[in-house]
Amino acid sequence: MQSLQLDPQLFSHVRVLISLVAGMGLTRLLVGVARIIQHPAGKKVYWVHLGWVLWMFLGLINFWWWEFRLSQLHDWKFVYYVFLIVYAASYFLLCALLFPEQMEEYAGYREYFMSRRAWIFGVMASLFVLDLGDTLIKGVGYFATLGVEYPLRAAIHVGLCLVAMRSANPRFHAVFVALALLYQASWILRQYETFS
Repeated sequence: MQSLQLDPQLFSHVRVLISLVAGMGLTRLLVGVARIIQHPAGKKVYWVHLGWVLWMFLGLINFWWWEFRLSQLHDWKFVYYVFLIVYAASYFLLCALLFPEQMEEYAGYREYFMSRRAWIFGVMASLFVLDLGDTLIKGVGYFATLGVEYPLRAAIHVGLCLVAMRSANPRFHAVFVALALLYQASWILRQYETFS
């Protein structure tokens, strides 16, 4: 398999595509929130849905920053490039699922969210699996520096997403989004030493 040795312009090439796709995801979230603000009498808001929107916003920011580690990759392969496109596209897909283009057939965001929860949490679960692969691309040594919490984090999130795909229990969804937001914020603060 042909690979390319490290060239600063190669990472820039990859980064541009990742940035475009992640930027489209952020745009989708911001437009969705702006639509709710602009039309408060429109579709009824569901706080759990908005919680996942905030989680996704934090997730995209984390993803974008996390991908900077790719600048240290010395041996680029086309399969890595394709993998990263799929990974970034999965983030965009989840953003698009959280804010569909049309909501005419739904009374509000709660009805929409519950009707599409299998897709939403299926894509979300895939993000955690793809994240493991992404980290392995950056190197087994780097993967090991993240400790046991990192794969455990992925396994727990995937498990909870699988439950969320099937469960219509509003309490479960409320607790899940609250815990996911707290953990996401904690993870970001601890990984990037924001306060040191």
